[in-house]
Amino acid sequence: QVQLVESGGGFVQAGGSLRLSCAASGRTFRTQIMGWFRQAPGKEREFLTAITWSGAGYTYYADSVKGRFTISKDSARNTIFLQMNNLLPEDTAIYYCAAGRLPIIAQIVPERGNYDYWGQGTQVTVSS
Repeated sequence: QVQLVESGGGFVQAGGSLRLSCAASGRTFRTQIMGWFRQAPGKEREFLTAITWSGAGYTYYADSVKGRFTISKDSARNTIFLQMNNLLPEDTAIYYCAAGRLPIIAQIVPERGNYDYWGQGTQVTVSS
């Protein structure tokens, strides 16, 4: 099993920034990719970004956050980060960390089925 623990959520005004962390423990060797998703009230969980564990880490971004959000990793600590800048009220959601298998086809990286392990989530609230 792999355990994921998110931290860093909170309350911020529009235009502000937050940095989320996700620490992985357990059988992390089973995972090849780590990602961030979010779920707003009444909406489906959506993919934001992902990074591979291997090497420097190849990154993937949803168009909705490209240029505002940045994913990074610290492989020695089995931890990934999500730097969120210029936050908007519509970014308000519960943010989840996930870990899983890297698909052969890059276009399906955002699909939730690739991710076998999920954190409990951390709330991010952006006020206008």
